[in-house]
Amino acid sequence: MANLDRRRFLQLSALAAGGAALSACGGGGGAAPAKVGPTGTAAKGSITVWSWQGPAAMMKELVPDFQKQYPGITVDVQDIGNPAIWDKITAGMAAGGQGLGDVLHIGVDYLPAYIEKFPGGLADLVPLGADRHKGEFALGMWETVSRDGKVYALPWEANSAGFYYRADLFDKAGIDVEALQTWDQLIEAGTELKKTGVQLLGVDKAATQADSAGLFQMLLQLQDSFYFDIQGNITLDTPQAVTALTIIKKLNDAGLVADLGGGWNTMISAMKKGSVAVQPMPTWFGGIIEETVPAEKGKWKVRLPPAVTQGGKVSATVNSTHLAVAGTSKYREAAYAFAEFVLTRPENQVKIYKGKGIAPALMSAYDDPIFHESSAFFSGQKKGEIFLNALKQPSYVTNYSADYPRALKVVDDAQSKVLLKGADPAAALKEAADLLAQQTGRKVQR
Repeated sequence: MANLDRRRFLQLSALAAGGAALSACGGGGGAAPAKVGPTGTAAKGSITVWSWQGPAAMMKELVPDFQKQYPGITVDVQDIGNPAIWDKITAGMAAGGQGLGDVLHIGVDYLPAYIEKFPGGLADLVPLGADRHKGEFALGMWETVSRDGKVYALPWEANSAGFYYRADLFDKAGIDVEALQTWDQLIEAGTELKKTGVQLLGVDKAATQADSAGLFQMLLQLQDSFYFDIQGNITLDTPQAVTALTIIKKLNDAGLVADLGGGWNTMISAMKKGSVAVQPMPTWFGGIIEETVPAEKGKWKVRLPPAVTQGGKVSATVNSTHLAVAGTSKYREAAYAFAEFVLTRPENQVKIYKGKGIAPALMSAYDDPIFHESSAFFSGQKKGEIFLNALKQPSYVTNYSADYPRALKVVDDAQSKVLLKGADPAAALKEAADLLAQQTGRKVQR
C-alpha cells in the first residue's frame, strides 16, 4: 500500500549522488545478462521479492498457487518495510545492482529516478512479453511505466483522489457535502462547520515532514497539471499551480486548516479526536480510516473531491505502485513470471483487495462483486464503484521526473511561506520555480 511518509526528500536525493554507479557497471554488476523470452512454465530459478507490510503479506499468500503453475521457481517474499525499502533499493542501485532483490515493488514517485539515474538498473519487460498486457490497466498507467519503447514495470495499484469525510459532523452543521461542487463552495461550508468547533482539514504547515504539500499536489492533478510537464519542464508557477495554492491560502485564512505538525502521526491523532472533518486522501486511505477508528462505523462517507473550478474535473489518479524486475537479476524470466502472475490475473488482485484494500490498476479485477458491495463502515455506500468511475476517466500522465524530491522541497517551503507568513501564492511559487530551475538546469515553462 502506498504511504505518504515514503516520499522523503533526504532519501530520494541520494539517487543523484549514486547515479553514475550502475551506468558504469552497465547494469550488469558483473553478472552475465539473463536469457529472456516469452514467459512459460519452463521458467526456473530462485527469486527474491522486495516489498513492504501489507503487499508483502498478500504476495506470500499467492506463492503456493504460483508454484503449482511454476514448479521450477522458488519465491522468497521479503517485507523490507516502508520507507526502509527505498534506502535499500537506492543502495543496491548505487552499488551497480549488487544485492538487489529480483522483483522490486516501486512507487510511481521513485520509478523515474531509478530509470534516469541508474541506466540498466531495471530490466526492460518488453522481451518478456509485457506488451500483451498494455490495454489491461487503468487509463494512463501504461504510460507511467513506459519510456522510449521500453516497459520498466507492471502496474499494481492505482489510487484515485478521494474525499473522505465525517458525515455526522457535517449533518450537525446542516451541510450537504454531496452538493458541494467546487472548493470555493467547500470553503463557504467550512465556515459553518467551524461554528460547531470542528476544522475542515489539516496540513503540516511548517512542513516538518518532506511530503507536506499533498493537498496542493492533488489540486494540481485535478487540473491536469503537476510540478513538471511531460517534457520535463518546470511548471510550478503556472496558473493552475497558483490557483491550487490560492485555494489552500483561502482555507487557511478562513481558519479552516488544522496544523498537523509532525505529519502522519499527528494526522492519525486528529482523526481519532474528530477535530477535523475531511481527509482529502487517495483510495487506499479508506482502509486506514477503518483500522484507526472502527467505532465510527456509519459516520463516514466518501466521494470524489470537489472540482477546482465549476464544471472541472473531480477525478485524478494521484499515485500508484508497480512491480519491476532488477536489471541484474539472474532469473529475469522467473521474476517476470511472478510479477505477471500477481498483477495480471484478476482473481489475485481481488484476493489482495479483500485482504489489504489495495486498489488494483487491473481493470478486469473490478468485475468482481466485492467492488460493487455496500460498505457498512462508509454509511452503506458502494465505495468501490466511486473509485472505479474515477479510474474510467481520462487520466493525465504525471511526470514525476528524477527531480521530484527537489520539487517537493521547494513546494513545501513555498506553501509554508504562504500559510505561516502570509506570502502571496504567485510570488512564492515563482521563487520556488526559479530555485528549482537553478538546482536542476531545467527550463521553467511559463
